[in-house]
Amino acid sequence: MAKQIDLSLATPKSLSYASALHPRPMRELFPPLTPYSQGFLSVDETHTIYWEQSGNPDGVPILVLHGGPGAGATASHRRFFDPEFYRIVIFDQRGAGRSHPLGSLKNNSLTYLVGDMDLLRRHLRIDRWHLFGGSWGSTLSLAYAIAYPQHCISMILRSIFLMEQSEVDWYMTGMKNIFPESWEDFARGVTDEKDLLTSYHTRLTSHDDRIAIEAAMQWNAYETACASFFPQKETITSDDQRYYALAMAKIEAHYFYTQAIPDSKSLLNDIDKIRSIPASIIQGRYDIICPMISANRLHGAWPEADYVIVPDAGHSFLDPTLRTRLIEATESAKSLK
Repeated sequence: MAKQIDLSLATPKSLSYASALHPRPMRELFPPLTPYSQGFLSVDETHTIYWEQSGNPDGVPILVLHGGPGAGATASHRRFFDPEFYRIVIFDQRGAGRSHPLGSLKNNSLTYLVGDMDLLRRHLRIDRWHLFGGSWGSTLSLAYAIAYPQHCISMILRSIFLMEQSEVDWYMTGMKNIFPESWEDFARGVTDEKDLLTSYHTRLTSHDDRIAIEAAMQWNAYETACASFFPQKETITSDDQRYYALAMAKIEAHYFYTQAIPDSKSLLNDIDKIRSIPASIIQGRYDIICPMISANRLHGAWPEADYVIVPDAGHSFLDPTLRTRLIEATESAKSLK
């Protein structure tokens, strides 16, 4: 059975690395990379998705799945992998990042995104690949692996999110227990918190750009404030930044409002389909966006997966200890075929 690791309790003797009480140097990201190929793939009559490849063209493929939904990938996503070993494949999901039309909700659902992933796999002539996904990217990784287990070498999952109603409710109202001042700004103007998601969905999909962008700025400020173990603020000043923030918030609210997965269709119900795929579940103890109850539930259903609890990390994959564990996982995955 795979090990459960809680670095807050472990000792160096019981682990192949030091505990929080005996830290070793943190892993730094690999050097910045420039893609060696990139392009756009039409996936239906509406959507065209951006994709890129970096690292070793003859290396082992690994697919990076960004969060959100709707956040888009960044240059930092390339840097968790040894570029001499991996063929690093990144894409922006429907309506996100460099894909277009930006912010489009038409035909935008988990089922469509899973189909896009396999269309991209065939387009790039890849038989099997590793999956690397965090937050919403973990949802998408699980859904893809359940649909196409034969194409998955392994899975590295961070900040587990199962897209269930309890998690949506936590995001909308539960996080106020930890970040009350940020939540008060987030809920400003809404008198009944039960109407908060409906209010945001209405404003973010408004045809009045002023209303939509103002709501997006509130949504973005709330998520940013709650995402990192070390407090951060994101400054948005340009029109392009505002429209990307709007796309992310609109798509995220769209999924939360219309596509929460019911218990009867929980991804946990289909773990038997992927049980034999090597997997790592890596979770920050103080992840407020995706609290670790979901990671614990996933590991309970899938005890064969390695379970790494990082005691001094939040949600952001750039938190130093979480970054370190993720890079260790990508290095360990080199032995899998």
